[in-house]
Amino acid sequence: MRNIVNHMDELNVTGRATILVVDDMPENLTLMSSLLKDDYKVKVANGGEKALKIVASDSPPDLILLDVMMPGMDGYEVCRRLKCDPGTMNIPVIFLTARVEVDDEKKGLELGAVDYITKPISPPIVMARVKNHLALKAMAESLRDKNDFLELKVARRTDELFVALKEAENRKDSAEASLAEIKKLKEQLEGERAYLQEEIKLENNYENIIGQSDALKYVLFKVGQIAASNTTVLVHGETGTGKELVARAIHSSSLRKNRSLVKVNCATLPANLIESELFGHEKGSFTGSYAKHLGRFEIANGATLFLDEIGELPLELQAKLLRVLQDGEFERVGSSQTIKVDVRIIVATNRNLEEEVRKGRFREDLLYRLNIFPITMPPLRDRLGDIPLLVDFYVKKIEKRLGKAIEIIPENVMDALQGYHWPGNVRELENVLERAVINSSGPKLRLVDELTKPFKDLNTSPKSLQTVEREYIIQVLEQTRWKISGKNSAAEILGLDRSTLRARMRKLNIEKT
Repeated sequence: MRNIVNHMDELNVTGRATILVVDDMPENLTLMSSLLKDDYKVKVANGGEKALKIVASDSPPDLILLDVMMPGMDGYEVCRRLKCDPGTMNIPVIFLTARVEVDDEKKGLELGAVDYITKPISPPIVMARVKNHLALKAMAESLRDKNDFLELKVARRTDELFVALKEAENRKDSAEASLAEIKKLKEQLEGERAYLQEEIKLENNYENIIGQSDALKYVLFKVGQIAASNTTVLVHGETGTGKELVARAIHSSSLRKNRSLVKVNCATLPANLIESELFGHEKGSFTGSYAKHLGRFEIANGATLFLDEIGELPLELQAKLLRVLQDGEFERVGSSQTIKVDVRIIVATNRNLEEEVRKGRFREDLLYRLNIFPITMPPLRDRLGDIPLLVDFYVKKIEKRLGKAIEIIPENVMDALQGYHWPGNVRELENVLERAVINSSGPKLRLVDELTKPFKDLNTSPKSLQTVEREYIIQVLEQTRWKISGKNSAAEILGLDRSTLRARMRKLNIEKT
């Protein structure tokens, strides 16, 4: 094992950022080195002590990928020591762990780590996180350099002012001009700090919301308006438009960004479990409850809770949700003890909630509470000009994951993509592109799907969103011979989980005839 580690110590790429990978498992070191070596200089350590020695050398790494569970000194202790040393405290640390408990993630972030990646690792996620945090480190270093320069300039000018005042106490005009210059320099310092922080925020929050259309820019404008407050946000949009990305952008720009975004999909949970999932339960409160369970509201205390598909929430639970929104309190299932929480709520739906209220399936008072600040994510057919940007983004993402090289998007392919009405929106586009990349044997992208229903040829008589969705799901089911899950199934084509598709079929009364 020592020979393997020593060999991998030499995997360097001159002139590139240095990544230190720390893991006690040789196979993990080999995997990470193979993944990173083409883009970065890679150093490895098979334990915490060795990692600290490498970091203390004359050429410390630019970023550290650190395993949590190691014999002897574990990853938490290594991170603690790094963050206590002024010489190493600014090196970004990303934890690698097979443990996914929120408390573990909280502990790592409180120690100073910048991110968490769970095992088994996803190569695209590792590469994206490494790239992003190296960029953020560079921005932070630039900010510190600018701060130091401007603060030195302010200090020098202050000294000059002091001397000038001592030499000419009667020169009031000159003294006031000097004071004005100092104020201007301080404002410049604050302005540049705010600018760089804004650049970091934009890099973090909106990297996966692709597009330059006016409709999308308006969504991002609304996100910027509301992010810093604790106001409840209702995100409207058809299936696959990216409502969760909007929720993540709001959370990442908020004062709660240092905590995780806690997510619940109300459409995928059975009605008999969703109350326990949201509010928790006590041991023995119902059959199978062998231990106390904390609900998502407790886990999200001090953070943000994202309730996706809120229109699917059972009517009997809507009153309990309304109480949390109004008073910030609830009781676990099987308990009479009231729990108070501070949770920022973001909800999303692809339904017309006003219509649901008229049909008696959604509480009107709850809608008033949720609809304080609505944001509508536009369907892809309303921003067809963004399709080239989306195609470029997803093709690069997919080809890297599949180990292919797509260099040419033929004009007829782009015309077909821009002429289609995309009922499944961005999620459907990504699935179509993935099948196209798989089907392409050379550098040209080849479509495997027949995009036969361009938006301009649709029936001009208005249809409800539910009708359009029902017709499209039936069309895909018939195309796949009613295969719900698995390879080449309806769920795969629609980009939905199997349970989500079954829930939508029940809601839309879709049955095989």
